[in-house]
Amino acid sequence: LFATHDFEGVFHFAAFSQVGESVVDPKKYYTNNVLGTLNLLDAMRMHKVEKFIFSSSAAVYGEPNYIPIDELHSKNPLNPYGKTKLIIENILDDYDKAYGLKSVVLRYFNVVGASSDINIGEYHEPETHLVPNILKSTLFSNKKFELYGQDYDTKDGTCVRDYINVEDLADAHFLAYNYLQKYNLSNCFNLGTREGYTVKDVFSACEEVLQKPIILDIKGRRDGDAAKLVADNTKAKDILGWSPTRTLKYSIQTAYNWELFLQDV
Repeated sequence: LFATHDFEGVFHFAAFSQVGESVVDPKKYYTNNVLGTLNLLDAMRMHKVEKFIFSSSAAVYGEPNYIPIDELHSKNPLNPYGKTKLIIENILDDYDKAYGLKSVVLRYFNVVGASSDINIGEYHEPETHLVPNILKSTLFSNKKFELYGQDYDTKDGTCVRDYINVEDLADAHFLAYNYLQKYNLSNCFNLGTREGYTVKDVFSACEEVLQKPIILDIKGRRDGDAAKLVADNTKAKDILGWSPTRTLKYSIQTAYNWELFLQDV
């Protein structure tokens, strides 16, 4: 691909990303995520492409020492998925120092929603993300939704996460690449809203959109899940000029519209 096209930079989104699967099959994650990225970086070096936007994750932080989490927080991933992302971040730091390859690391918190025009949305097999799974289980089948863990140290016992709309996320990538072009400096940014919602909060928001109750089946905790992950997004606001504008309920509404669209395709 690099031999047949001229590229100015690379946005690297590709990875395996299921926390639970990474715990039971870590080799799959280290091979695909880490080795795959090394191959890509070496192809870039060979063809003198020196700008790189990397999809990292809040999973690099592990169990937080404080909330909200800023970019200087210690990094102690709880699962192999998070470890692969942190390894790649370290590789990028070394590639910058040794080879001058400049990168912006974007640490996603929980991405949610579909495009507002309903042309692009989530379609995973199997689906592992919370909101589409809630919508699929309730909208089309009335199956019980499996909730993993309600004994965390949170207001209702379920995990707290920071949900960032996918179009807000896309805006941040555009700004990150502009930053890299303008300053040619490597950097890292949290992408989140600075607001935390429990899993049960998300259920309630989904019930509002669906206008029907969600039937729950309570399970035990999953290995590798932190109790709370909420972003401090001050750095992205100050340096990139980025601010998320779309609400959780809006994101769920777009995800709902996307699921309805899929049924008509």
